[in-house]
Amino acid sequence: MSDGPGPVPAPAAQEVPAGRPVLSLALVSMMHEVRAHSGAVYLLGPDEPVLRMAVHAGMPRAFAAPWERVGLSAPLPLADAVRERRLVWVGGEEEMALRYPRIAVVLPYPFALAAVPVATERKVYGAVFVTWPGAHPSELSEDERDHLWAACGRLALRLERSGQDERRLGREHDVLASPVSGVADTLGSVEAARMVSRLPYGLVSLDLHGRIGFVNATAAELLGRPAGELLGVQLWASVPWLNDPMYEDRYRAALLSQQVVSFVALRPPGDWLSFRLYPSTSGLSVRISRARAVADMAREAPRTGPGPSRLVTISQVLSLAGALTEAVGVHDVVQLVWDEVAPAVGSQALAILGSQGGRLHVLGHRGYAAPHIVERFDGLALSERTPGTQALNTGVPAFFASRTELERLYPSRHETPDGFAAWAYLPLTASGRPVGTCVLAYAEPHVFPADERAVLTSLGGLIAQALERALLYDAKHRLAHGLQQALLPHSLAPPAGIEAAARYLPATHGMDIGGDFYDLLPARPLAAAVIGDVQGHNVTAAGLMGQIRTGVRAYTTVGQAPHEVMSSTNRLLIDLGADLFASCLYLRLDPARGRAVMARAGHPPPLLRRPDGRVRVLDLAGGPLLGIDAEAVYPTTEVSLSPGSVLVLYTDGLVESPGVDIEDALVGLGELLADIGDQPLEKLADEVVRHSVAARPRVDDIAVLLLRARADG
Repeated sequence: MSDGPGPVPAPAAQEVPAGRPVLSLALVSMMHEVRAHSGAVYLLGPDEPVLRMAVHAGMPRAFAAPWERVGLSAPLPLADAVRERRLVWVGGEEEMALRYPRIAVVLPYPFALAAVPVATERKVYGAVFVTWPGAHPSELSEDERDHLWAACGRLALRLERSGQDERRLGREHDVLASPVSGVADTLGSVEAARMVSRLPYGLVSLDLHGRIGFVNATAAELLGRPAGELLGVQLWASVPWLNDPMYEDRYRAALLSQQVVSFVALRPPGDWLSFRLYPSTSGLSVRISRARAVADMAREAPRTGPGPSRLVTISQVLSLAGALTEAVGVHDVVQLVWDEVAPAVGSQALAILGSQGGRLHVLGHRGYAAPHIVERFDGLALSERTPGTQALNTGVPAFFASRTELERLYPSRHETPDGFAAWAYLPLTASGRPVGTCVLAYAEPHVFPADERAVLTSLGGLIAQALERALLYDAKHRLAHGLQQALLPHSLAPPAGIEAAARYLPATHGMDIGGDFYDLLPARPLAAAVIGDVQGHNVTAAGLMGQIRTGVRAYTTVGQAPHEVMSSTNRLLIDLGADLFASCLYLRLDPARGRAVMARAGHPPPLLRRPDGRVRVLDLAGGPLLGIDAEAVYPTTEVSLSPGSVLVLYTDGLVESPGVDIEDALVGLGELLADIGDQPLEKLADEVVRHSVAARPRVDDIAVLLLRARADG
């Protein structure tokens, strides 16, 4: 979304004395007015069309390091704001990925951003961006727009009247946080220290750079380092087993989204710890505790009962119809109308009809005891005179209070009664064209008063908009699914002594394809398996996934060891010049010896189910994500794979979801494997995926590869 014909007139500004931090003061004041949590001022270079960052506030400058210099032709919000003299607004993570993928690749977190030019009528001096956490409304308020325009106008006027430019101003000191107020006098420092020392869990305070400013005794004990060695050092740099890009990414995600983030990590040799990061604009508080649930997969998972029922009246229909905006595909639209709308209007059955190629098509139905009664209309020519075709062709709704009324206008209807006594036929018109008909059926005769007809007709318009989006989504999804399937292996050919099963599910948010992949590779004398995840959910990610999979196959074929395959694939990704990273887990299988050798690149560790039903998360040595460091080393770990053991390889979409703690997800997955891990592998793969997606939408793709060692190997 964009805004604005140009800056609003700014009040006169006084000249600023030399040496005063003009930009820092202006930026902090602007952020305070609109309650943003980070931002930066850029100045236009005198000799080239480049915006240079002059001051940054609210976050470590490293977060915006890729954009220290921004060319005016770059497809970025700042450049668009300057070129077009307008306010550029990006309301969230999905919009950022769609409009500015370069930013979304580096900062794939929920946050909103506004970019505004710093300009007078005569000259452009630069631009400002400010950001808000992901909880900010998707639209920028009028007050926020006015404040941003006015603040940038005042800054431009100051620069103009002072005769200052980028060369004289130079780079100012960044402003990381405002002092905390209202806390210092509530508790004495000695008593505060005593209170914290009594807590049974660890507490660590991090500044915005991730450096430790406070650590209690329990935290130092859990981290295995003296407090004196931790203070003033970044958490992941001071604790060797936390030195993994995955954990640093969680810190960045917490700061940018300003939402609580959690992860679990293994402290060698076998202690799992749970970390919860509570962010603010001045830093993070970290709670550390023992993740006993992950260490002991036998703990019973909590069970929840059905939620309370909800009664709906006809006056709530329009607000209920807002749920239609959540529908993704046609099946979702049909189900939402059935779950939310039909009960509200007293309907006992419904059908959604569409058209294609001059014929009527049944897109979905609910509530009919004999489905063939509805399905007989599938393929009916639109020229046929039926209530459904008439509503679709004319755009006029039809209401029949009884069977007598229906048969008077459509005499042939009585030949195959559907068992209902009243009907409403609502034309579904979107973007000025008919997209279908919604049929609501009632078990008893039903009079439709004028106000109810008005509500139902308006509801038909809302259903039509949802249906139009869903039809487009389904068409694109079929195309994307076909491309995805072409890039993944059509079948698995496991070696002797190994069973294999795999599943792939695309994300339910959005319509793009993803970069998750898996493969089972023939090799001499041993076989190999791989699973990975390329960053992103678009054709670029899928294409890069295909190249990585091909590269892994080639390096395996020439006989490279697991660590060599990983290193070669890492260099391949860097040589391709892609701006995307990838996680990967590669293993060489030796079923005859009951062993597997694994190498890991920033990928979630696999789970291993022993023949006796015990399940554990494997502690694997690893290196950074592929595509970051050409000199990266990927150590290997050998794992025992006795007959009957099951290896569960997966991508992070299986265990990560907003509002779901990773520890709980791993516990649930481990309990499922312990309970049913001895089932046939294909059935087990279905259950693993079903368990993951049953209670939540998928915000990421899911790939799962199961390997079971057999006694006949």
